[in-house]
Amino acid sequence: MKIVTSVAVVAWVLCCTAAGVQAQSLEAALHAMDQAAANFRTAQCDFVWDQYQKVVDDHDYQKGTMYFRRQGNDVQMAADITSPDKKYVLFTGSLVSVYQPSIDQVTEYNPGKNKGDFESFLVLGFGGRGHDLEKSFDVSYAGMEAVQGVNAAKLELTPKSQRVKSMFQTITLWIDPAQGISVQQKFSEPSGDYRVAKYSNIQINHKIPGDVFKLRTTGHTKVIRPNG
Repeated sequence: MKIVTSVAVVAWVLCCTAAGVQAQSLEAALHAMDQAAANFRTAQCDFVWDQYQKVVDDHDYQKGTMYFRRQGNDVQMAADITSPDKKYVLFTGSLVSVYQPSIDQVTEYNPGKNKGDFESFLVLGFGGRGHDLEKSFDVSYAGMEAVQGVNAAKLELTPKSQRVKSMFQTITLWIDPAQGISVQQKFSEPSGDYRVAKYSNIQINHKIPGDVFKLRTTGHTKVIRPNG
């Protein structure tokens, strides 16, 4: 009986120790993100997006370069998609614009009352404070993992809002502890579909030309507003 009790006590101590290490590691990752957010002005990186659809077991890959910059209290984003088809995605103010040069058409989306949600997803790991995540998500630490050549802290986010949870069951962030920014993200949907975003050649607070945040349209570009 004494042996059983001793084993139980040891197991309890090990569990408490592991929980303590996890709490410290989570706090370290969130603190690194807080520090990065405090100094954040711009970011530039190459990306690969992998959109997986479970029903047809299909992967759709897109590649290009992304740009972020802080303007007052807002963060703007531009994505120059180079493969497989040329596209430009721009988020400024309260508007999401997608320009397709092949058909010379811009599609504009107004997030409306969902602007806050959209913006919070946008800055996940790029200019957003780590501890702010805990306002909208239950955040857990899932260990360190080698991703994109970085030994990254893996954070599992479970949305607190049922509305957000209906879109994304979980969101996983891999945070570079040295820079406090995301090197990989995974958005998992209830259907089993998911999107993985991998980032490389990340440059923080380098000068970015202002015209990056403008669509390179022509005088004949057609504009469509599906929800306008």
